[in-house]
Amino acid sequence: MLSPLLTRRCEQLQVAVFADRLTLGNHAAAAAAGHLRQCLARQERVRIIFAAAPSQNEFLAALADAEGIDWSRVVAFHMDEYLGLPPDSAQRFSHYLKEHLFDRVRPGAVHLIPAQGSERQICRRYAGLLGQAPIDMVCLGVGENGHLAFNDPPVADFQDPEAIKRVELDPVCRQQQVNDGCFLTLEDVPTHAVTLTIPALMAAGRLFCMVPGRNKHAAVRAMLEQPISVACPATVLRTHPACTLYTDADAYGEPIHG
Repeated sequence: MLSPLLTRRCEQLQVAVFADRLTLGNHAAAAAAGHLRQCLARQERVRIIFAAAPSQNEFLAALADAEGIDWSRVVAFHMDEYLGLPPDSAQRFSHYLKEHLFDRVRPGAVHLIPAQGSERQICRRYAGLLGQAPIDMVCLGVGENGHLAFNDPPVADFQDPEAIKRVELDPVCRQQQVNDGCFLTLEDVPTHAVTLTIPALMAAGRLFCMVPGRNKHAAVRAMLEQPISVACPATVLRTHPACTLYTDADAYGEPIHG
């Protein structure tokens, strides 16, 4: 595989910049697969939280092709879900992850967030599943407004007491779903969702963050350069002791001197 154009450290965050999103996805998947194999070598089960977004396409494709992984010993979660979509909706994040990963590798257990039902019961049940044992890995992205999962700036809380909660989606976040081609119009995008909170994501032992594309340039610059605050929730990744940002030249943006 081609080497990164640039590697650097931003506080505790490791940053690797690649020429394009395919190379980014391949490298990130190789690193995630290697860490997963190490975890499987020392423990019976590995618990992983996955993001669902087009930014993860190349990463998930390469991870699904990785060899030497006993997926029957993996317990899989995802980090957010729209509220109110029909069970068979193609826009559901559970549908995306089943198509791009779960149906390909068949984890031993997959815990999907329901899109319908009592929001309180959905959150209570999923928090219980998350709390049964530590989370080993999180594979995530960053939104155009700097969100992590659906923790948009207006609702993000670095000290959130909950593991999962109901949120109203920021207009910038909803527009991103149209920009990504997931919905035809802004009116089609649900206004509310349930999301894992920032403390729930940050509690994982290892984080892999994949952020490709020119439309993520402002978010990448903000997460690396702005003060750590909920104004750009992704800035908190600079405080995690084991997180790597995998990005590309389009998202990183400035002249790169390797």
